[in-house]
Amino acid sequence: MNGEISDFNLSPTLYNRDIAPIAPAQRKWGTWDIAALWIGMSVCIPTYMLASGLIAQGMSWGQALCTILLGNLIVLAPMVLNAHAGTRYGISFPVYCRASFGIYGAHIPSILRGLVACGWFGIQTWIGGWAIYKLAAVFAPGLEALPNGFLGINPAQLACFLGFWGLNLFVIFRGMESVRHVENWGAPLLLAMGLGLLIWAYWAAGGLGEMLSQPSQFAPGGPQEGQFWRFFFPGLTGMVGFWATLSLNIPDFTRYAKSQRDQMLGQAIGLPATMTLYAFIGVAVTSATAVIFGETIWDPVVLLSKFSNPLVVICSMGALTLATLTTNLAANVVSPAVGFSNLWPQRISFKMGGLLTGAIGILMQPWKLVADPTGYIFTWLIGYSALLGSIAGVLLSDYFWIRRTHLNLQALYQQEGDYTYWKGVNWVAVTALTIGILPCVPGFLGTIGAASVSEFWRNVYHYAWFVSFAISFAGYGLCTLALRAAGASAPKSIPEAVGGD
Repeated sequence: MNGEISDFNLSPTLYNRDIAPIAPAQRKWGTWDIAALWIGMSVCIPTYMLASGLIAQGMSWGQALCTILLGNLIVLAPMVLNAHAGTRYGISFPVYCRASFGIYGAHIPSILRGLVACGWFGIQTWIGGWAIYKLAAVFAPGLEALPNGFLGINPAQLACFLGFWGLNLFVIFRGMESVRHVENWGAPLLLAMGLGLLIWAYWAAGGLGEMLSQPSQFAPGGPQEGQFWRFFFPGLTGMVGFWATLSLNIPDFTRYAKSQRDQMLGQAIGLPATMTLYAFIGVAVTSATAVIFGETIWDPVVLLSKFSNPLVVICSMGALTLATLTTNLAANVVSPAVGFSNLWPQRISFKMGGLLTGAIGILMQPWKLVADPTGYIFTWLIGYSALLGSIAGVLLSDYFWIRRTHLNLQALYQQEGDYTYWKGVNWVAVTALTIGILPCVPGFLGTIGAASVSEFWRNVYHYAWFVSFAISFAGYGLCTLALRAAGASAPKSIPEAVGGD
């Protein structure tokens, strides 16, 4: 079976048209579509500012970019591997999780993944609305003098936020093909915007400023001599954590891919190169702003608002809005929308799941969260993402080690089948997930200031994604094989690989 099942004996509590497998004839995403998806997702304000934290820690710009590139090459591996099941069977992330976690246990990784996406959705939607607001303020300066309302923002800010929110939901309501079209059209425009900004910075500053000539603080004679590795590994974990969540739910997109070659090549082209290029543009342009404006400006919204030419402002802010839209749609709406649909297939469609994601994005009041981005975005959300290496460990251990890439497609949608386990939950997977996360939790709590912990636990947290992945991968595989060798439970609890091709 390869993306095709019959409706016979499928449980309505596990199946609807939005989480049904995509038949081979309906898979239209080629190499460029997958690459464009990653270009669209990678070009966003957090990527532009990604190197800033590493440079602030003492790295040179070259060391910062190498760390970003290495982190993205590392996360590319689970990205491509998890994408395999989506492409081979046409299944979404929550359905993929049913094989390892059970038909109901799959809700655990699906919701854990969806929660961080909801957080990012609210923040990115606010950023997109903020770009529109700053554009409007160029032509109507009085908007910035409006008093704040009961939500802590002025009416114009609220209107721009809700307008951009509505644009996201409009595309989602038109379906995944609309997402593909937006990404395909947006990718070349976003590349042109970044290169144009780089050319302008070079021309206006007569070079790219002093930042690119500053040595590493870890170099001999520097203020932090010999401490490079102490800062490198936490930074690397952060870079891996940046897209760690997407490495889980990538089947939500590759289920539409024409072939494994298309998904692998598209991701390899689109992800590492774009992330590194835009991080470099952020460093180079920010370096030039110190010469042009007499201050370093990391935030591109603030930078673009300093242009006086209305045409330039319109084009640049439009491009910035597009960049935020392409990232938000793919990275932050699709996953929770599919996850919510999987929770209650009979009542929640993909469109309804997208609406629920949008509602959470409003309720969380993201303008309050971005008031301290270093605290919430870069500590909470990226840190939380790093902890989810354990989910990737369980999924890859089950799919590649235990099942050798073979799944029973029909049974993924049946109440009584190979993935029923014990009352729909595979407790081996849940246990492996838990023991993978637990060693990283003390350091995480210490990092966010919720607890006082020793340096040992902080150091463990510096490798959080790697630690949680390795423990869960090995723990799940070894326990499953040990139970199978002992003849424990029925085949439903430890199913043999069936189906697939």
